[in-house]
Amino acid sequence: MTDNVKIGLIQASNDVDGNEPVDVHKQKAIEKHIQLVKDAKEKGAQIICLQEIFYGPYFCSEQNTKWYDAAEEIPNGPTTKLFQDLAKELGVVIVLPIYEKEGIATYYNTAAVIDADGSYLGKYRKQHIPHVGVGDQGYGFWEKFYFKPGNLGYPVFDTAFAKVGVYICYDRHFPEGARLLGLNGAEIVLNPSATVAGLSEYLWKLEQPAHAVANGYYLGAINRVGTEGPWNMGEFYGQSYLVDPRGEFVAMGSRDQDEIVIGEMNKKMIREVRDTWQFYRDRRPETYQEMTALLP
Repeated sequence: MTDNVKIGLIQASNDVDGNEPVDVHKQKAIEKHIQLVKDAKEKGAQIICLQEIFYGPYFCSEQNTKWYDAAEEIPNGPTTKLFQDLAKELGVVIVLPIYEKEGIATYYNTAAVIDADGSYLGKYRKQHIPHVGVGDQGYGFWEKFYFKPGNLGYPVFDTAFAKVGVYICYDRHFPEGARLLGLNGAEIVLNPSATVAGLSEYLWKLEQPAHAVANGYYLGAINRVGTEGPWNMGEFYGQSYLVDPRGEFVAMGSRDQDEIVIGEMNKKMIREVRDTWQFYRDRRPETYQEMTALLP
């Protein structure tokens, strides 16, 4: 296995108005992203990550039971199976963020991880669920209406090209899970997101490079682009990027264009950084009990 691995981060606009039926959104977005994945492969990508809930708008802008119909089982749902076939055809790893349904009516914000031979390796369920308004029109990140908090821990997936961890959007504000992904062996963490200007943009290029440095791994951050009607709660500002374990940006996308951001990770650098900065050796977990205590 080579030390150098090309990462493809896909940022895209949603092309269908939110008032349209769920099936129309899914069909159009899936068709679009299949082509984008193929284009990423043409550009040399070996590990490809799509944006948060890629097959439609960021519907959490409103609270509407209509969007429950977008959820699918993982791995038995049609979208996971479709992208398993695509991954096998192209020989790429795909991190596939979709809306998951388990049982009759339990829902999660999830990413399936598919290996380069098309096999399903497992899934990560978003742990930290926001519920916050944006502006004065009643729109926001109303995710507690749609998702239960994740219950599968912080798994790392041993893919054909690298050991991959997943964090999803709002998770990035919490260093604890980022550390656990490193402790579990991640060489790269991928964070598919949907975030708008005016709320947290000033943190976009700050928090995740800090996670990469503190934990000695690469981190790929993905954000969609454009504005989405009928909500128009803000601009999804793109700027998807790959950052290395030294906190240096390897590649970054534009603010407003559909784009495949290609960056190369180097596993030798991970070893060099961890040999220099012995954060895992010097951490003191026996002194951190208060972090999980119920404090006033």
